[in-house]
Amino acid sequence: MNIFENTPSPCYIMFEEALEANLSILKLVEDEAAGVSIICALKGFAFWHSFPLIKRYLSGGAAGSLHEARLIAEEMRCEAHTYAPVYLEEEFDAMLLYSSHLTFNSLSQYVRFKERVEAAPKKVSLGLRINPEYSEIETELYNPAQPGSRLGILSEAMPPHLPPGIEGLHFHSLCENDSYALENCLQHFEARFGHLIKECKWVNMGGGHHITRNDYNIEHLISLLRAFKTRYPNLEEIILEPGEAVGWQTGVLVSTVEDIIENRGLKIAMLNISFSCHLPDCLEMPYKPAVLGATSPTPESKYVYRLGGCSCLAGDFVGMGDFAFSEPLEIGDRIIFDDMIHYTMVKTTFFNGVKHPAIGLITREQEFLLLSQPGSYEDYKAKLS
Repeated sequence: MNIFENTPSPCYIMFEEALEANLSILKLVEDEAAGVSIICALKGFAFWHSFPLIKRYLSGGAAGSLHEARLIAEEMRCEAHTYAPVYLEEEFDAMLLYSSHLTFNSLSQYVRFKERVEAAPKKVSLGLRINPEYSEIETELYNPAQPGSRLGILSEAMPPHLPPGIEGLHFHSLCENDSYALENCLQHFEARFGHLIKECKWVNMGGGHHITRNDYNIEHLISLLRAFKTRYPNLEEIILEPGEAVGWQTGVLVSTVEDIIENRGLKIAMLNISFSCHLPDCLEMPYKPAVLGATSPTPESKYVYRLGGCSCLAGDFVGMGDFAFSEPLEIGDRIIFDDMIHYTMVKTTFFNGVKHPAIGLITREQEFLLLSQPGSYEDYKAKLS
């Protein structure tokens, strides 16, 4: 861990080589499947310094807001595939400006804005998000296909043919899933919407494809996509928009032990980061992050610590279990959280006025490059009024 001793703390650090390795895998799928476009979903990975590198491998970016669409246009130098649960009247024209594809979450939104699309100075391909009513996601917070979902149109609410101007269908019902979950989802998608797929120019299969995970069956995914294209030769494009698969295992969050307290035999290492502010998925999912040099405790473990965050939230600690170290922790020790570049930086908050970590990367030449240090008082104050 010597490489982290001279970096700022706290700091998100991405490894450029690891990102490029992921992009190579995604590019392989895109090339081998033929007619498939893989794009980076900014909700999961928005490390925009790397967007030029991403654009060399992938077909663009997926946006869920005006700011994400603009960031894609400015830093990836292409138009976004845009989907938002609702579009705002005052933002819609700008959304069209930055988008090549735009998907509506409901038929009422389509009716509300279709004339604006027709009057736009450039062509934007329109789609509808549908709900296949199937998902293998275990955490309901992340499940778009749960009963009563507000995301996507149910099959019985769809007309017998695609409405005028609609060229594609979009579904998203995966989260850290494999290609076999996609295969099962496609069966429900086709059973409910197959007649409409035959009228489409494109189908967007959303995100949640864990393609860069070590045990992901890439060959099965490629055959699945090829077979789908064969069943629907009318399709000009199949779109996948992973975010986590782009940033998977590409970097860390560096933190420092600021205090060690004890509560009836429980030792708690107080860190200069906050799980609530900087690692919210650990509390939302919840899950126990990996810490370099630490393991889960056993009865034989001598040096066991709970890791606590620096905000005033009582639950600002890893509630999924404590950590065992080979040596006792001391104030000033670095604690390195692994795999912290996706779904972390994009979800940070200024709760409690806790400053944001710096952002940097390790280049291919193994040099540390500091990109930003956004933890100033002015950053915090500008968010408020």
